[in-house]
Amino acid sequence: MPIRRESRYHYPIDWPLISQQVRFGRAQGRCEGCGRPHGREVRCLPDGRWYDTDGGTWRNHHGQPAAWPDIVEACSVKRSRVILAACHLNHDPTDNRPENLKAFCQRCHLTHDREYHRRQYWITIMLRRAVGDLFLGAYRRW
Repeated sequence: MPIRRESRYHYPIDWPLISQQVRFGRAQGRCEGCGRPHGREVRCLPDGRWYDTDGGTWRNHHGQPAAWPDIVEACSVKRSRVILAACHLNHDPTDNRPENLKAFCQRCHLTHDREYHRRQYWITIMLRRAVGDLFLGAYRRW
C-alpha cells in the first residue's frame, strides 16, 4: 500500500526492508489474518470465503476450511488479486517493533483499520463543519 506524501516522514528510511521482512520472511507470502497468498488471483464470495487452490478447498475469512458454495452463491464469485501490506496493529507508523507489525491482505487490512477510518471520517466531517461555521455562519435546517 503506498504511503501518502504527508505521512512519509513517520516511517524509517529502511521501511521497505522492514515491510519485506514482515511480509515474506515471517509470513512467507501469506496473509496472517486469512492465509491468502500474495500475488495470486483468488476467487472470493461476498461473505469473505475464498478458494484456496493449494489446499483445494474453500476457506473462511479466518483461513479455516469452510463450506463449499451452493449454485446461487457460486454465481456471485469474483476474482481478486491479493497484495500483502505490512500493517501497524496500533496504527502508529513510528512503532516498528516486530510484534506490532502483521502482513495483511487488502481485506484484512481494511477490516483491521475499520474503526480507525470511522474516527478519521468523523474528524474530517467535524472539521468541515467548523470551517463552514467560521466562514459561512451556522448551518440552517431546510
